[in-house]
Amino acid sequence: MPRNTLVNTGLNLLGLDYKPLTVTIAAMEADTHFGFEQVSPNEKEGRVMAVFSSVADKYDVMNDLMSGGMHRLWKFRMRQCSAVRQNHVVLDVAAGSGDIALGHLRKMGDTGRVILSDLNGPMLHEGARRMLDAGYLPGRADCIQADGSCLPFADAIMDCVSIAFGIRNFVAIEAGLAEFYRVLKPGGQFICLEFSRPVLPFLGVIYDTYSFHMIPQIGEWVTGDRDSYQYLVESIRRFPDQKRFSHLITQAGFDLVRHENMTGGIVALHRGYKL
Repeated sequence: MPRNTLVNTGLNLLGLDYKPLTVTIAAMEADTHFGFEQVSPNEKEGRVMAVFSSVADKYDVMNDLMSGGMHRLWKFRMRQCSAVRQNHVVLDVAAGSGDIALGHLRKMGDTGRVILSDLNGPMLHEGARRMLDAGYLPGRADCIQADGSCLPFADAIMDCVSIAFGIRNFVAIEAGLAEFYRVLKPGGQFICLEFSRPVLPFLGVIYDTYSFHMIPQIGEWVTGDRDSYQYLVESIRRFPDQKRFSHLITQAGFDLVRHENMTGGIVALHRGYKL
């Protein structure tokens, strides 16, 4: 099926306010970071897009190799803790290859809808193909190319907003959180899975050694792209730790904010509600 029939279609069936993406992030003057480098916001956006375009077709394979399959357990726990249920409309941001969205659809049963949103076209196309193979597209899934910090949806229309391993790539994390809060209905849940800081003694040293030495090498062997996986490792180190990220979620307006460490804090599951 042609790519343009897989993405940016279908939301008229929901009556949702959707406008095709015409701009990405708003202009910002302050520099940001790309891994350990200081760059302009526009440069970061372009380089992040290049990273995920490069690895899109091997993204799931690399997740299994890098985590030893643990990412599947982390995502299973995320599904357990999500408030998703029948008849919900769920937005999965930075949806990538669609594994989180697929879990939402299975949890909802026979009713409900999931919108997969990603700024990166090749990644979103992988997710669209997965929805198509599973029989959810067209019908119960929509794939919308959009910037997570400038969402093209009306206020208060989502029952849940989820994001897994994507928010650390945002140019403006705070803007993304504000958008998630805006599009949620009162009572809606925000749930986020992201790499964080190890909390067990000595785990940090082992994790750093593995991350900086093995992950870029695995990336080079499997995808031929060492630099993209070097960036991904560095982006984890630049992301706020559990306490600081929880504070950002609270500042965005969310209540009942809490986090759960997994695998000794290598990953944290964050939750908050719009009350």
